[in-house]
Amino acid sequence: MKKYEHLIYSAVGLVALLLLLVAFNYLVSTASVRVDLTDGKLYTLSEGTRKILKHLSSPVKVKLYISQGEAVPVPLRSFAQRVEDLVREFERASNSNLKIERYNPRPDSEEEDAAQLDGIEPQQLASGESFYLGAAISQLDRKQTLAAISPQRERLLEYDLVRAIARVGSAGRPKLGLMSGLPVLGEKFNPFTRQSSEPWVLANELKREFDVKEVPMSAKEIDKDLNVLLLIHPRDAQPETEYALDQFVLRGGKLIAFVDPYAYFDQAPTMPGIPPQPSSSTLPTLFKAWGLEMDPGKIIADVVFGSGSGQRYTPTVLSLNRTAFSRDDVVTGSIETLLYAFGGAFQTKLIDGIRITELVKSSPNSMLVDGANATKSGDEATRNFKPSGQALPLALRLSGKFKTAFPDGLRVDNKPLPGTPQLRESSAENSVTLVADVDMLADGAAVDIQEVFGRRIVVPSNGNLAFALGMVEQFAAGDELISLRSRATAFRPLTVVRELEAEAQKQYFGKIQSLEDELQKTTAKLQDLQKTQGGPAGKSAQILSPEQQAELERFRKTVAETRLALKEVRKNLRQDAESLVFWTKVANIALMPLLVAAAGLLIAALRRRKA
Repeated sequence: MKKYEHLIYSAVGLVALLLLLVAFNYLVSTASVRVDLTDGKLYTLSEGTRKILKHLSSPVKVKLYISQGEAVPVPLRSFAQRVEDLVREFERASNSNLKIERYNPRPDSEEEDAAQLDGIEPQQLASGESFYLGAAISQLDRKQTLAAISPQRERLLEYDLVRAIARVGSAGRPKLGLMSGLPVLGEKFNPFTRQSSEPWVLANELKREFDVKEVPMSAKEIDKDLNVLLLIHPRDAQPETEYALDQFVLRGGKLIAFVDPYAYFDQAPTMPGIPPQPSSSTLPTLFKAWGLEMDPGKIIADVVFGSGSGQRYTPTVLSLNRTAFSRDDVVTGSIETLLYAFGGAFQTKLIDGIRITELVKSSPNSMLVDGANATKSGDEATRNFKPSGQALPLALRLSGKFKTAFPDGLRVDNKPLPGTPQLRESSAENSVTLVADVDMLADGAAVDIQEVFGRRIVVPSNGNLAFALGMVEQFAAGDELISLRSRATAFRPLTVVRELEAEAQKQYFGKIQSLEDELQKTTAKLQDLQKTQGGPAGKSAQILSPEQQAELERFRKTVAETRLALKEVRKNLRQDAESLVFWTKVANIALMPLLVAAAGLLIAALRRRKA
């Protein structure tokens, strides 16, 4: 017996250890402690989301349609699992007011019929099969549908879901005030063009989602039933208008303002014989109180985001990409491109109680130019370009407690206006969004309109309308959605290549400028000597001395050499930029596999030496 005693003790110990592990695992599984260790906190809900879910007044049903099967690619299955995990997090935070139903819409099944009835759109796989990934959110008779949840909007997944939940919880459509110095809603007769105009595509999109109410530019007070106001191009804004906006913000109204130093799509004739000039708009009194400055005579020029090429390259027409946007904000988190034409830029200073969030910014290789140089292109636009080395905000959000910009009340002709109500400070935190370009909202910059078989087809040219509509939706949904952040995503693209290209360009700006100046001076001297040699028409030509002939040949040689040097500098600029892009991609893609392979070879060599 003693011979097997140690085996018995070992067996009993193993059984006891197994029982302890099972008990420990059971106790841990029943605990509610959850820790999110993912990079970017993929499974941590924003505080605004938690507030919306906790304050649901009645149960909300979420039908989650997710196709399963071996035909579904692994990346898509992983994304679908992340969607379901996030919805389950919503369920835990809702105090049992969120009911989740999960369906697998197999082909020719009742689940597929239910998905189609709920408006879920099938997505085509490479194999030709249909894949469903969507959600239908409902409360009583109100329903919102996310027809196709795409991996491209993973950053906005939390926002899309909680916005749909918030919408079904609201009985009516949100109201929106629209104040504009341009005919955004259309006009029956324009005295300048002597014709009518259709509403902008922006106006039609707003009317689909909101109850839009027009507010005249001459309004001395914003209606109390309006909580969100979209202000577009307040040209020639009077003190009464700024005062009405000031009081609107102080009482808790959300303001979205588009101003512009050079409104290209608003050119009105001034006097006979004088070509039309673009108008400008700003809010000087409010901007000063908010710690902002936007020079109404200065336009942003950016050699990184400039549009066109060659002699059509225009640095004041910016084609902004994702490197210019805040990826942490839900408004700009999924925007890929913006056309920002002849817009301005803000300069900011800290004001007590107000926080500034940059939504869109220029590159450091930008500068402010005069309005007279706004439409210049090619070499003429870049000849005198001197980068400021500072990225300037093009669109921003102000948050905090605002103080009045009219501490002495509204004054007209330097006299106080009696009987004017006045709030001096907002009672709670509020938000204001500002953009220094108006042209981006016009149909000519935002959409392509085509006539197909007598039907008017509108195709977005960029993310301009999505940008504007996103800001309005965010403010209309309430303070909770404003606080939502953009989520991290599993896909990490190379977003710094354009900045690195711009850094490589800096060393060439001075060389190009000096060579062009030398070329211009030498060409002018050469032309003077040639005029002296040829003489005026009808007169005998003056004979040049040998020294002048040698000077003429030297100038010709200098012109040729300078042009050759300028060509070489521009060639080197292109080669350096292309080389920088190539090695950046090599470092990001190939470096880690090479390091792993080198580590494996080193370990193998050490083991062989020990053996």
